[in-house]
Amino acid sequence: MKKAVRFSVSINPELLKSFDEVIVEKGYRTRSKAIRDLIRSFIVEREWERAEGEVMGSLTILYDHEVKGIVERLIDIQHKWFRNVISTMHIHIDEHNCMEILALRGLPNEIIEISNELISCKGVKHGRLVMSSTGRGIT
Repeated sequence: MKKAVRFSVSINPELLKSFDEVIVEKGYRTRSKAIRDLIRSFIVEREWERAEGEVMGSLTILYDHEVKGIVERLIDIQHKWFRNVISTMHIHIDEHNCMEILALRGLPNEIIEISNELISCKGVKHGRLVMSSTGRGIT
């Protein structure tokens, strides 16, 4: 590992207290590790925004499979974007709800459009896109 660089940060005491509470809840052993992860996420998001080529993402959606036509609509959208949908995993949560996790590849605007189209379907209760990057500069 390369030599670490130390730097200081000025922060409001209440904000620091809240941050410390969150990192304890999330199981971080040090502030440094939590801050490194936040910086990496920030850089990945920026790389994604500026990407001129292909990027990766994962989309998780939770939906009520009993909503009329939802399953067919979700499948139709995925087939429409078949070049971008690498893989899907379907999970039966209970007798009414399902979760799907999609691995996506393509230009940033395509990934966002696919995600928005799926999340906005009637019957989808929640959806979240997670952007990924090869992270060349974020070790």
